[in-house]
Amino acid sequence: MTKIRLVLGVEYDGSGFSGWQWQTKHRSVQQVLEQALSKVANHPVTVQCAGRTDTGVHALEQVVHFDTTSQRDLHTWMLGGNSNLPDDVRISWINTAIGDFHARYSAIARFYRYIILNRPIKSALLRNQVTWCRVPLNEIIMHQAAQSLIGHHDFSSFRAQGCQSKSPCRTIYFIEVYREEDKVIIDISANAFLHHMVRNIAGVLMAIGTEKQPVQWTRELLEVKDRKLGGVTAPPDGLYLGAVYYPAYYGLTQHPIFDKLPADARRHD
Repeated sequence: MTKIRLVLGVEYDGSGFSGWQWQTKHRSVQQVLEQALSKVANHPVTVQCAGRTDTGVHALEQVVHFDTTSQRDLHTWMLGGNSNLPDDVRISWINTAIGDFHARYSAIARFYRYIILNRPIKSALLRNQVTWCRVPLNEIIMHQAAQSLIGHHDFSSFRAQGCQSKSPCRTIYFIEVYREEDKVIIDISANAFLHHMVRNIAGVLMAIGTEKQPVQWTRELLEVKDRKLGGVTAPPDGLYLGAVYYPAYYGLTQHPIFDKLPADARRHD
């Protein structure tokens, strides 16, 4: 039978999962998604994602693809998939993949959002969806400090010590820090991210925002290339995979945040 490739957007609350990837003894997003889609396909389904998320990390829009020989219309895949998923995971859209599309390898950029609840009291309702900081943060100097990270750099000071990536070099396209009432938000986009890279950047910026460290600390850390000097890794609760950017050829609707991508990042469009 003819095999087709489908691509879908998935949102999830990561607080109940031990990350994206299959684990034998712990609940994972990949596990519940494959189980749900396999029931609709009536055969085992293996999914590939744009980027693995760690324990407790959420997704506003993870992008996933899978191959199937089953003949179903897109509405059936959507309805059936969601009917078989737990309440903390949802398929938000689904399309037939074009050409050689691959959720991971076709991606040009990823967008992450880190949300900090900045007030004296923790939230009962958002306890698993934000990182709490009771000390007032100066989002203006955090934004200023973050601009040193834009461009192609060696991010050794911002990667987990157990990171398995062959190269510590990545390209950050934009990073913005701003306040919405009692929340300080960090928006960051890059071609790809190292293990714990966003959480380590958030930890550094929070130290600067509380004035424990100077604004130039981000530049100094880039230069020393030493994770041991890089400060605290921020908690996973406030981290969201926001969206993934693909060349226009693949016909996927792009998140408006990617309008901020520089021209050279769109060279494959």
